[in-house]
Amino acid sequence: MSTALLLTIATASIFILLLLVIKAKVHPFVSLLIVSLLVALATGIPTDKIMEVIMSGMGNLLGHIAIIIVLGAMLGAVIEASGGAESLAQRFSKSLGIKRTIAALTMAAFILGIPVFFEVGFIIVIPLIYGFAKVARVSPIKFGLPMAGVMLTVHVALPTHPGAAAAAGILHTDMGWLMLLGIAVSIPVGAVGYYVAKGMNRRNYQLSVEVLENLQLAKPEGVVEKDQPKPPGALTIAGLIVIPILLIVLGTVSHSVLAEDSVLRKVMTVIGTPPIALLIALALAAWLLGVRRGWSKDKLEDLTGRAIPGSASVILVAGAGGAFGKVLVESGVGKALAVTLETLHLPLVPAAFILSLALRASQGSATVAILTTSGLLTSAVSGVNDMERVLVTLAACFGGLGLSHVNDAGFWVVTRYLGLSVADGLKTWTVLTTIMGITGFALTWLLWAFL
Repeated sequence: MSTALLLTIATASIFILLLLVIKAKVHPFVSLLIVSLLVALATGIPTDKIMEVIMSGMGNLLGHIAIIIVLGAMLGAVIEASGGAESLAQRFSKSLGIKRTIAALTMAAFILGIPVFFEVGFIIVIPLIYGFAKVARVSPIKFGLPMAGVMLTVHVALPTHPGAAAAAGILHTDMGWLMLLGIAVSIPVGAVGYYVAKGMNRRNYQLSVEVLENLQLAKPEGVVEKDQPKPPGALTIAGLIVIPILLIVLGTVSHSVLAEDSVLRKVMTVIGTPPIALLIALALAAWLLGVRRGWSKDKLEDLTGRAIPGSASVILVAGAGGAFGKVLVESGVGKALAVTLETLHLPLVPAAFILSLALRASQGSATVAILTTSGLLTSAVSGVNDMERVLVTLAACFGGLGLSHVNDAGFWVVTRYLGLSVADGLKTWTVLTTIMGITGFALTWLLWAFL
């Protein structure tokens, strides 16, 4: 099949998907499956392989995020029911004011995002986002949008994450310089994202019913319902949020610094995986916020059980997004796009960024876009010096930041948790990630000119 026809099919599939979701009001899960099937048929994937490809794409993604989303939802439910998130939010908001609080949380998200995968980190901080939104009586988008933006920035740009780390290996890039320059460029990119999100939040967005139910007005500070224990302290809640992140970091560090046969390394490798770290945090939350404060076993079971239906929609839609992305990859759309862009013979830094951005838009995964771009550029970087190699790698990484849309599982995680419709998600999250990606590329190209 010709390159032009493959690209036309890919473009048409996204257009049809948006029509189904926005105009026809078909549920995103069903819409994504329909479009995945249509693309598979149109691009000539063998009929006996179509469902195998769809289930593979969905299964691979759900294997990564389903447990995390459910445990994160349960942890959030326990924290929310205890009044702890509101207690923490009231303390911060009283000290800093809402504007400074948003900036402080965005900076905290930047730090938290360095060791933790984007989806995992975002799900962990969701209880905080809801708690602060309740206390401030504002949309969770005001907190969540800039926080998600900076967390995704460090996820794609720093070699603590798989995309940048693998790209450094493919292109033989110095990991230390990639980390230093990645942080140096990501800081102003995060600042730009904060102000862009601030501008977007001047408009009010209609939120989903599920999120509105979670955002019932907080009780005034110090008011406790009759027979209800006093809300837990701010430090307790902050500790419960930090514990899973700390365990994940320790697991990563122990894997690097301890001997392979070390018992401590084996233990930390297990408890440092995101699902186990969240399970430990959930157990601590159940004890500290529930049992120790007089909650019955039935109440805890009811709270954690009610968290599952709310997370099911996020899981299913994200999984269907993974299926759509897998179909696009198997159809050859990404390869066709890469070949087309290679023939343009652009300078190295713009070529790396545009290739990665185009691949990100076509198949959804930032990591796949960065890795594919790096593989295509291996021969092109053979004549450049070490610092230039770092900048080419960084440009490819920032290409993976932009154009997060309907074929990206992260798009659905962010928009569903923040209560955004698909149309508003495209106007906010997609635009925000693209502006931040372009900013990162512009700064990288500027460094190329100077260095």
